[in-house]
Amino acid sequence: MNRVFTFALLFISFFFIFDTTVCDETVTRDALLKFLAEVSNNNSTILGTNSGWNSTSDPCKDKWLGVTCNAKTLSVEKIILDGYDFSSGTFDVTTICNVEPIAHTLFFLSLKNGLLQGKNFDSIDKCKHLRHLVLGGNRFSGSIPQSFSRLNNLKRLDISNNRLSGVLPDLSRISGLIEFEAQNNQLSGEIPEFDFSNFVAFNVSFNNFSGSIPPEGDSFPVSRYLENPLLCGSPLAGKCSSLSEDSESADHDKPKSSLSRDEILMFSGYFLIGLALVLLILLCVYRKRKQKQQKKKESRIELTKKVATVDHDSTTTSMDQSKKGASNSDISSAVISSDDSNTAVSQSLVVLTSPEANNGLRFEDLLKAPAELLGRGKHGSMYKVMCDNPKMTMAVKRIKDWSITGSEFKKRMQKLDKIRHPNVLPAVAFYSSRQEKLLVYEYQDNGSLLLLLQGIQTGQRFHWSSRLSIAAGIADALAFMHQELQHDRIAHGNLKSSNIFLTNNMEPMIGEYGLMSIAEINTTTASNSHNVFPITDENVGAIFKEDVYAFGVILLELLTGKVQNNGIELASWVVSVLREEWTVEVFDRTLIQEGASEERMVNLLQVAVKCVNQSHEARPSINQVALMVTTIRDEDDRSIDVSASTSTII
Repeated sequence: MNRVFTFALLFISFFFIFDTTVCDETVTRDALLKFLAEVSNNNSTILGTNSGWNSTSDPCKDKWLGVTCNAKTLSVEKIILDGYDFSSGTFDVTTICNVEPIAHTLFFLSLKNGLLQGKNFDSIDKCKHLRHLVLGGNRFSGSIPQSFSRLNNLKRLDISNNRLSGVLPDLSRISGLIEFEAQNNQLSGEIPEFDFSNFVAFNVSFNNFSGSIPPEGDSFPVSRYLENPLLCGSPLAGKCSSLSEDSESADHDKPKSSLSRDEILMFSGYFLIGLALVLLILLCVYRKRKQKQQKKKESRIELTKKVATVDHDSTTTSMDQSKKGASNSDISSAVISSDDSNTAVSQSLVVLTSPEANNGLRFEDLLKAPAELLGRGKHGSMYKVMCDNPKMTMAVKRIKDWSITGSEFKKRMQKLDKIRHPNVLPAVAFYSSRQEKLLVYEYQDNGSLLLLLQGIQTGQRFHWSSRLSIAAGIADALAFMHQELQHDRIAHGNLKSSNIFLTNNMEPMIGEYGLMSIAEINTTTASNSHNVFPITDENVGAIFKEDVYAFGVILLELLTGKVQNNGIELASWVVSVLREEWTVEVFDRTLIQEGASEERMVNLLQVAVKCVNQSHEARPSINQVALMVTTIRDEDDRSIDVSASTSTII
C-alpha cells in the first residue's frame, strides 16, 4: 500500500513539474510574440521570413532570431534586436519584465537604434537580473524613473541618443556598473558620484548637466562631457567658482593687520626693483622675438618653394609611426603657399565643439606651435602639434589635392560634427583654402591599434578580452555612422588598424572618418580587384560594404596577430589556410597560450571571413556584423563572470 501511494505521489509530482514547464514555455512564447507585435506595430515580417517568431514554434528550441537561451534550462537569457526599423512601434517594459519566466532569467536586453517610443519604464526593476541594458538610438522621452537605480546587477547601461530629460536617478548605488552612456539627450541636474575607477566607458556629452564633475571624473577625456554649458571642473576648461568664492569670503572675514611706515617703504623698494627687472626682461624678450620673426619670415619664402614635394612619398599615416622630426614650418608654409593672400587668417580656422579649443585656439597659434611629422599617406601628412594657448596637444591632418570644394568640405565637417559616437574621433577644428585643407584632432597618447598589434611581435601582451572589446567598439561605431550617414553618402573608405586610435582607457576611436568621397572609394576598389560600380543611389550601399571588408581585415589582424601593408594578402592567406582545414594555424599563438576560448575565436573568424568575401553581395551588413561581434564579446564576458564567481565560491 505504501509503495502504491509513493508511486502515485511521484507521478503527480512529475505531472505537476511537466505541466508547469509547458506552461512556462507557453507564457514565454506568448510574451515574446506580444513584445514583437508592440515594437513592430504588428509587422512581424520586419525581422524577415526566417526569423522563427511565430506561435507554432518555441523561442529556445527553434532558435528565434535575436533570442538566446540557456542550453540546459531552455530559459530566455538575451533579447538582442539592434538596428531594426521599429519607428512606428512602442517598447512596453511590462510586456517583458512583468512575465515571471523571462524576468527571472533575462540578463541582456538590447534594442539599439530602433527609433522606438517607450512606456512603463518604472517596471524595469522587475527584470532584476539585467546586466546589459542597451536602449540607445531610440525616441524614449520623459524622465528616467528611480527603478533604474534598483537594477543591482547592471554592468552596462546605454540610454544615449534619445529624448530623455530630467534628473538622473541615483545610479551610483549600482556598485557593479562599468559602462554608462547617456550622450545626446536633454538630461539635467548633477552627475551622480559614480565610482569612476570601475568604469571602462562613460559619456554624458550633449545634455544639460550642471554643477561640478564628480571626483575621478577627469579620468575620462573632455569629449565625454562636451556641450553641457552649466557643467564645470576638470577635465573641462571652465573651473567651478564656488570654492574660489568661499575662499574670498573667508579672506574678507580675516582681521586686517596694519603695516608700519618702514615696512611700507621696504615693500615699495622691493616693488620698484621687481618692476625694473620685469621691464628689462620684457625688453630682451621683445628684441629676441622680433629677430626670430624676421628670420622666420625670410625662411618662409624659401620653404614655400619646397611645399609641392613635401608629400611625394606615400606611406601609412599613423599617430604612432616613427617620428621624423619636422618643425612648424611644414604646416605654416603649406598653408601660405595655398593662399594668394594672407589676410584675415585668424578667421580661417573653423573651431567645432571643443571647450578647450573655443577657449582661445587661433590659426596663428597653430602655425607657430612646435610640430613634428608623424607620417605621410595617400591623403596627406599627419603632424603632432603642441599648442600653448590653450594648452593642448593636437594631431593635425594636412590634406592635399582633394577634389572636394571648400564649401562641400565645410558642409561635410559640420555634418560629421553633429553625428557623434563615443568610438569615433571627432575633429576639433578645420581649415580650408583653395588647394589646402587641415583637420585638427585631439592627440591620442596611447597610439593606434597598429602599434598594439606590432607590439605582439616584441612580446607585449594583448589579451583576448581586450581584442574582443576593441572589435565590438569598432563594429558598433561603424554601424552607427553608416546608419546616420548613408543618405549623405559619407562612408569611411580608408579603415585600417593605423586609423584606429586608443584612448587612455584603451577604448577604440575610429580616426579620419569621412575623408574619402564615394567616387574615391569606388576608384580604390578597382585597385583592390573588387567590382567597380556606377555611382547611383542603388549602388551606394555596395560601396559602403567596402568598410565591412576593411573591418574584416582588422578582425583577421586581431585573431592572427599579423599585420601586413596589404590587407588582401592577409585575407588570402587566411582563406587558403582554412581551405586546408588548418584552422588552429591561423590564430595568434599568444591567444592559445593565454587559454582564450577556441570556440569564440572560431566564431569571430567566421565573421571575419564573411566580411572579406570578394563579392559585396555575400558580405553581411555592418549591423549584422556588429550584432555578431557584440554577441561573441558578451558570451566571453559572461564566461569570465562565471569563472570569477566559481573561484570565489572555491
